[in-house]
Amino acid sequence: MLHKVAGALALKFDAGSAGEFEGYGSVFDVIDSYGDVVKPGAFAKSLAEAAKTGRYPSMLWQHRMEDPIGVWTEMREDAQGLYVKGRLLVEDDELARRAYAHLKAGSVTGLSIGYRRTVYESNGRDIVDLDLKEVSLVTMPANEEARVTGVKAFAEAKDIREIEALLRDVRCPSQAEAKAIISAVKGAVLRDVD
Repeated sequence: MLHKVAGALALKFDAGSAGEFEGYGSVFDVIDSYGDVVKPGAFAKSLAEAAKTGRYPSMLWQHRMEDPIGVWTEMREDAQGLYVKGRLLVEDDELARRAYAHLKAGSVTGLSIGYRRTVYESNGRDIVDLDLKEVSLVTMPANEEARVTGVKAFAEAKDIREIEALLRDVRCPSQAEAKAIISAVKGAVLRDVD
C-alpha cells in the first residue's frame, strides 16, 4: 500500500476501497470551542447500544440531517478518543463524491459529534456520558484534535505519475519497474498512464 501524506492526513492508494477513511470523531480531555471536555467512557452506552442493534450513528456532512453521505463501519473508544472508520457512498451520491474530493485534497479534515442527553461532572464542563446521534465530516470541528487521519483512494492516472516519480526518486531501477509496482498495487495492468 502506498501513502501520500499532507500534514497529518495520509492517503492510502488501494484498489476497490475508494471512499474509506478513518479518524477521531472526538478526542478526550480537549477543551472544545464551547468550553466542554469529553471524558473517557462518555461513549460507552452509545457504543453498547450500537453493538446491540447493529447500527452505528449516522454519518453526515456538516451536521446536516438532510445530508447523509456514508456509513460508519467501525466505532470504538480507545485511549485517544472516539475512533471511527467509515465509507463514503461515492458510487451513488454526488455529495459523498464532493466530500471525498475534499478529503483527498485535505481541504476538509475535521470530524465532529452530534449528541443528546448529556451528563456532566460537577464542574458543568466535563462530559461523562452522552447519547451519540451522528458523527459528521466538517470544515471546522469544535474539538480541534478531532480529525480524519487516513483516506483510502483508488489511484488515478495523475496520482500514478506522481507515485512513479516518487518511486524513481527512491531509486526504483526503471520506469517500467515503477509501473509494475503500481500495477500490482492497483491489481490491474495500467495502460497509457503517460
